[in-house]
Amino acid sequence: MLKVEGLHVTQGDFTLSASFDVAQGQRVAVIGPSGAGKSTLVNALGGYIESTGAIMVNGRDVSAMAPDQRDMAMLFQDGNLFPHLTLAQNVGLGLRPSLRLNGTEQKTVANALQRVGLGDFTTRKPGDISGGQQSRAALARVLVQGKPLLLLDEPFAALGPAMRGEMLDLTSDVARDTGATVLMITHAPEDAERAADQVIFVDAGRADAPRPVADIMTNPPEALRAYLGR
Repeated sequence: MLKVEGLHVTQGDFTLSASFDVAQGQRVAVIGPSGAGKSTLVNALGGYIESTGAIMVNGRDVSAMAPDQRDMAMLFQDGNLFPHLTLAQNVGLGLRPSLRLNGTEQKTVANALQRVGLGDFTTRKPGDISGGQQSRAALARVLVQGKPLLLLDEPFAALGPAMRGEMLDLTSDVARDTGATVLMITHAPEDAERAADQVIFVDAGRADAPRPVADIMTNPPEALRAYLGR
C-alpha cells in the first residue's frame, strides 16, 4: 500500500532517512524521542516538506505531487479548525475549499459528523465545544476526504488520558470501516499498544522498518529500550 524507498530529508544540520513498506489497512504508530524526526517523516510523506527518494501509494509514485494529490489525509496537532466557521463548514472544507457543496456533499458532511458523534452539533462553532469534540470534528474532516492513507501528527496530545484513548479507539474504528491505512505519531507507548498493529521507531534521523507492536515492545532494540526507560 505504502512503499518508501530511499526517502531523505535535510533541514539545516538535521537529516532523516527512511525505507519501509506498510500493508493496506495497517495501523502504524511512529514513536521515538523528541527531535528524532517523527514529524519530519510524516510531513515528508504528506508532501508538506521537501524530500528526495520515492513515495509510492498503491503502486503510484506520489513523490513529486502536491499534498492534495497524494491520496493521503493529514490530521495535525492543532486540528486546524477555523473559529469563524461552523463544524459543518469546517468539515466541508475537506471536500471543497470554496464550501459550495452540492446536496450529495452536504449529506457526506452530515454523515461524517454523525459518525464521530457530532450529528447534533453541525451549526456550532469550535469555540462552543470541548477539546475532545474539536478533535472529533477534525477527524470528521479527514473522514470526508475518503483517502486510503491517514497521517496523524499527534492530534490528540493535548487531551487527557481518557479522552485520548477514546479518540484513538474512534480513529481505529473509522479506519476499519473505511479500510484506510493509518500512520500516527505518538510519544506514549501505551497508545501504540492500544491502537496500532505495528511500530516504526525513529531515532537520530533514521526510521526503522515497521515491526509488530507485541514484538518490538517485548524485545525492543537498545535505542528504544533507552527511550522507554527499560
